[in-house]
Amino acid sequence: MELMRIENLSKVYGKGDTAVKALDNVSFSVEQGEFVAIIGPSGSGKSTLLHLLGGVDKPTSGKVFIEKTDIYGLNETQLAIFRRRQIGLIYQFYNLLPILTVEENINLPMLLDAHKVNQKHFKEIVDILGLQKRLDYLPNQLSGGQQQRVSIGRALISNPSIILADEPTGNLDSKNSKEIIDLLKLFNKTYNQTLVVITHDDRIALQADRVIQVEDGAIAKDEVIRP
Repeated sequence: MELMRIENLSKVYGKGDTAVKALDNVSFSVEQGEFVAIIGPSGSGKSTLLHLLGGVDKPTSGKVFIEKTDIYGLNETQLAIFRRRQIGLIYQFYNLLPILTVEENINLPMLLDAHKVNQKHFKEIVDILGLQKRLDYLPNQLSGGQQQRVSIGRALISNPSIILADEPTGNLDSKNSKEIIDLLKLFNKTYNQTLVVITHDDRIALQADRVIQVEDGAIAKDEVIRP
């Protein structure tokens, strides 16, 4: 079943002679439960693409549909709510709030929505991430790998339609990188969680169901690895 559809997505920064086309008429779709890796050299447009898929930036033209909702047809308030509820974002540098504990950072999307946290779901996530003994810690008391686990928990707590991860292992050593990807794959398989990962690491890309290669703002290759 199609979960996300991208139609003729373009992004241009600047105007006139200084205009830079970061994305050029990109179209593809993502199926429910699929693990898609997006690869490409630095400056190819892959991070711009992810930010547009996540509603973090606005396209110059084109559309993004998530579960048939045209996310750029929403106003700012509607988009912010949709993003909190339906899109889980994981960043390279974690983006945790330093004054909040691990538990508070994980539950932040629910608290912002004034929704009661499902304690059973919270416990399942915390147990899988191995954070049971760190719930009262602040981010600066954690290792990089632990901070990224918190970031994953925050992305998953609202049970979103899709997880978007931008270089989630880019700031980690090889051991922690493997653990983080193994965790994302576990959630992908256990919960049928749709996963789109931006990465420059071929070892990570080869674990995906499908690899999309971006070059000069366009899709150069779209290859299914595991049908």
